[in-house]
Amino acid sequence: MTASRPSSTAEELRGAGLRATAARVALLETVRRGGHLGVETIAAEVRRRTGHVSLQAVYGALDALTGAGLVRRVAPAGGPARYEGRVGDNHHHLVCRTCGVVADADCAVGEAPCLTASDSHGFVIDEAEVVYWGLCPGCSASRST
Repeated sequence: MTASRPSSTAEELRGAGLRATAARVALLETVRRGGHLGVETIAAEVRRRTGHVSLQAVYGALDALTGAGLVRRVAPAGGPARYEGRVGDNHHHLVCRTCGVVADADCAVGEAPCLTASDSHGFVIDEAEVVYWGLCPGCSASRST
């Protein structure tokens, strides 16, 4: 017997043990439609869809959704946290040093985790996070001109 997939975002939230408020539904749908969104961008879209919601409520909802495994928090060094809807596949990220744009990069080889630590120090490793740094095509082109 296979488990049925939730037919709505609200059912998915409830299935994860979370209240399915209008703001949480809008937030989860926004993150899943976006790319790697910052909190301000997410809050603006949730406000557009539902009316007033505080930035603190957005942070709280993002924390709950991240904890439930419904969204992923990406925090490149030196930049603000971003959130994405692509979860559970152990993919990595490319970050532009100039404009800060973030893009997904699938695992290069192997099974998750993609990398094996030379010394695990006793940790049971279940995920590897890699951030590739460089210049996006737009910033690279503008530097060469």
